[in-house]
Order: sequence, then C-alpha cells, then structure tokens
Amino acid sequence: MDFWNYFWLLVWWFFFIVYLIILFQIIADLFRDRELSGWWKALWVIGLIVVPFLTALVYIIARGNGMAERHFAATRAAKAEADSYIREVATGGQSPADQISTAKALLDAGTISPEEFNTLKAKALA
Repeated sequence: MDFWNYFWLLVWWFFFIVYLIILFQIIADLFRDRELSGWWKALWVIGLIVVPFLTALVYIIARGNGMAERHFAATRAAKAEADSYIREVATGGQSPADQISTAKALLDAGTISPEEFNTLKAKALA
C-alpha cells in the first residue's frame, strides 16, 4: 500500500469513529429522555439498526435542541453534586456553627490564637 491508500484508510476510520460517537450520543440521549415513551425509544433504536445514517441524521435534526438541553441539564446536575461533595468533604461534614464551636474550644484550650480563631470563623461563615 502506498501513502494515499493509508491516507484514505485514515480518513475512513476517522469518519467511522465520528459516526460511532454520534450513535452512542443518540442512544444515551434516548434513554436519558424521560418524556419519550418506551415504544418510541424502541422504534428509534430499530431505526438506528436498520437505516443507521438516515435515522441518525433525522434524530439530530428533529431532536437536536432537546438533546443539547438534556445534556446540559445532566452536566449541571453532575457539577452540583460534585460541588456539594467537595464542600462536605472540605468542611468535614460539619455545619458552620459546629466549625465555630470547635474553633472556640481550640481557642479556649489555648491551642490556637485569637487571630487563627477569627480566620477559622470567617472561613466557616463564608
């Protein structure tokens, strides 16, 4: 095989991988959509098996906006969950009042200075 045969093989593989990514995005969107009934989902999957390129094109044209909205909502929910988890881990699962009372106990025991107490209190209230 010469250079051009490898080049065209690479181009075809690129388009095949792009098609697979689009296909998996469509299938994920089908099962993410709570408004679409099971029968419609089954028809879309059958269409993707029987006439894959045409069905994928029709799906993107007909349901592309909803697909983007559902993806954005799922991303937003995942980010909110991650932020909540990070916040919980960073605070040790304590409420701001618990953090301040712990810092006050450390101040009363002489473990931290009043400046450190004020810093911890400001962090708990932020």
